[in-house]
Parts: sequence; structure tokens; C-alpha cells
Amino acid sequence: MESKLILVLILVISLSVAADYVRPKPRKTLHFPWKPRAPSIPEQVHISLSSERHMRITWITDDENAPSIVQYGTTPGKYTSLTLGASTSYSYLFYSSGKIHHTVIGPLEYDTVYYYRCGGEGPEFQLKTPPAQFPITFAVAADMGQTGWTKSTLDHIDGCNYDLHLLPGDLSYADYLQPRWDTFGELVQPLASSRPWMVTEGNHERENIPFFKDGFESYNSRWTMPYQESGSPSNLYYSFEVAGVHVVMLGSYAAYDVYSNQYGWLKTDLSRVDRKKTPWLLVLFHVPWYNSNRAHQGEGDWMMESLEPLLYAANVDLVLAGHVHAYERSKRVYNGRSDPCGAVHITIGDGGNREGLATRYIDPQPEWSVFREASFGHGELKIVNSTHAFWSWHRNDDDEPVRSDEVWITSLVSSGCYAVNKHGQRKILMEP
Repeated sequence: MESKLILVLILVISLSVAADYVRPKPRKTLHFPWKPRAPSIPEQVHISLSSERHMRITWITDDENAPSIVQYGTTPGKYTSLTLGASTSYSYLFYSSGKIHHTVIGPLEYDTVYYYRCGGEGPEFQLKTPPAQFPITFAVAADMGQTGWTKSTLDHIDGCNYDLHLLPGDLSYADYLQPRWDTFGELVQPLASSRPWMVTEGNHERENIPFFKDGFESYNSRWTMPYQESGSPSNLYYSFEVAGVHVVMLGSYAAYDVYSNQYGWLKTDLSRVDRKKTPWLLVLFHVPWYNSNRAHQGEGDWMMESLEPLLYAANVDLVLAGHVHAYERSKRVYNGRSDPCGAVHITIGDGGNREGLATRYIDPQPEWSVFREASFGHGELKIVNSTHAFWSWHRNDDDEPVRSDEVWITSLVSSGCYAVNKHGQRKILMEP
């Protein structure tokens, strides 16, 4: 009788715990009906940061004669400036892209709304430039895809007050089907045309056909980032600075060994960071290094072995990754264990992809892992000042933007780690 009673109690407790959150069902891939448009009308408009106080405007037209001009100003319908950019296009098997326009505008005022028009015709768009100093808020989501959950994530991001979107890989999930790049551009245009989207590549951007096509031609043609402005030889890794934050976007699918171009560029970039000007240092890449989910176990180990010493020497505050379709946040960690001078690692590959969630975790939970959950959602990083930032993860939770994890983060510059490393570990960044 006692054993039966204990069993009933266990079932009741289990049911009450499970009832805290009931994971919603998967949602189908979105379908985009064809809409007739004039070939010169701009489509798939998105913006990204270029050099200081400059913004890159990207759009596509079906008219190869459409000009790559952007008119802009601070009053609706009144454009006081005009800039001419460049264009490109590509072919992929039987697919030919439209004319892809890239035009850099500026110099722009900080924290200001601009109204702009692409190609001299079509609708007017508006963008807001980031602030010159703290506070600044980043929206973060990776592994987006084009499903009903993607739309839910984008709707939640649209409802928050943010300055910049960070996306550590896996954008469209086109996977060789080039029209899916076009539908993704259409899906994200309402958000990506109004706030800068800073992205890096994931495995689903790699569309390599051996001896025939480069693995990232579609991605590089459509999503040009400020790699040249940051001295990088490749669009697959670069850096930028915004409002007191130095952000490094690395390539999980570009060579990263000690003899590689990426390794050499990263050493140079980190050695030049001025922590008085940019007290916060963030790094993003696709494949996580600290991952207690059973999905993609060990895939980031080689990259971690090569590059983690550089990040530790530079006192990187926060690392954001995707790839694993779930959420996880670590303590400050280095070399596989907790370290007060290491980076906080966050996996946020839960933007809404078509492959579903990665629900199986390793037990027991590692000592360095603080919070983990397989749900769709997005993150928000508000850097309040030079010493403190507030991170929150918002689970979609059946269309309700629930804040399910949150933590205050103190910068390593203010903790004393930077002063110690300045005369110790940082020497690795200065070695030839």
C-alpha cells in the first residue's frame, strides 16, 4: 500500500512539474504566393553597419538596368542626400538571381531616424541608427528558417525596443534551393530594413558543389558584411564597433587553425581593441563550444582548441552561438571549466528552423551549465553602461513573449581580469 502511495505522489509531482510548460507543436514551413511587381521595384531590403556612421543598404530588383542609388533624409518624403553604390548577381545551376544592389550611405547622425528610398522608386523605408554611447540593446536569434515559429520569433523581436540584430548563423535554410533565399529576404524585410542585421554564416549557408560552385556564393552575394572595413580578407569573418562595444563575428566554416587567415586576422583584431573606447567585447560564431545538448556534440572542439586561448587572452565578455536548436547559458568558463575571467557562453539556435528542437540533454548537467531548455525564442542583450549588462531570453511559449531566463553580467574590464591579463595572457596576442 505504501509503495502505491509513493508511486501516486511521484506521478502527481511529475505532472505538476511538466505542467509548468507545455511545449507547443511544430509549425509548418511558410509559403509565399507569387505577387506581380514591376521589375524595378526594390525587394528584400535589409541594412547592415559599414564603417563608422555609415550604413549599407542592400536590395534586389529584377531589372538589370535599375540604378543602385539610395535617396535619404530625416523627413518623410524629403531626401536631402543621394548615394550611388554597386551591384552584383550570381547564377546557381538553373537559377539566376536578380540584380543585388549594395549602397553605403553616410555619414549619418547617431540615434536618428532616416527615411530612404532605393533605386529612385518604390516604397519609402525608414531606419534608425544606433546610439553613440550606452545604453544599447541587441536582439539575438539564430537558426531562423522560414516556419511559423520563425514568424513568431520575428513578431516578438519586433515588439521589443532594440538597436541592432545579431544572427550567429543559419539564415534562410535555402539549402541549395535558391528561391528560398528570395522568400527569406521577403520575410525579414520589415525588420531588416529598419534595424541593422549583423550576421555570420552557418552550415545551412554552405551550398558547395565540388569543382563547380563556391560554398558561400549565395550568402556572400546577398549578405555583404563590413569585412573589408575591419581588415578581414573574407566576408565569413569580420568585426565592427558600436556604442562602446567591439563585436567579432567568426566563421565556423572558414579555416581557423593557427596557420589560417582567420586566426591571423583575429589575433590582429583583438590586439587592437581599445577597452577604454569599447569596454565590452562580444564574439559570435555558429557552432557552440560549450554544449550539453546531445545534438552536435563535439563539433566545435577543434575551433575551441585553436581560438579559445585568443579569446581568453583578450578578455572576451560574452560568446553567442547557434547550431543547436535549443537555448543554453553557461557560467564564465574557460578550458572546459568555470573560470571567473572566462566568457559567458550562450547557445541560441532556437529562432524557428524547420528541423525542429533538440530536446535531448546530457545528464547530469555539467557544472558550468546554468540554464538550458529546448524551446523557440530570442535573446535581448542590453548593455547599460561600461560595467553592467542585462541578458534575457524570451521563450515564444505559444505566442506569448515570456522572459524565461535572465542575468546581470559584469564586464571583465571592471572585474580586474583585464588588468591581470594585460601583463600576462595578452602576450599571446602580440606574438608573431
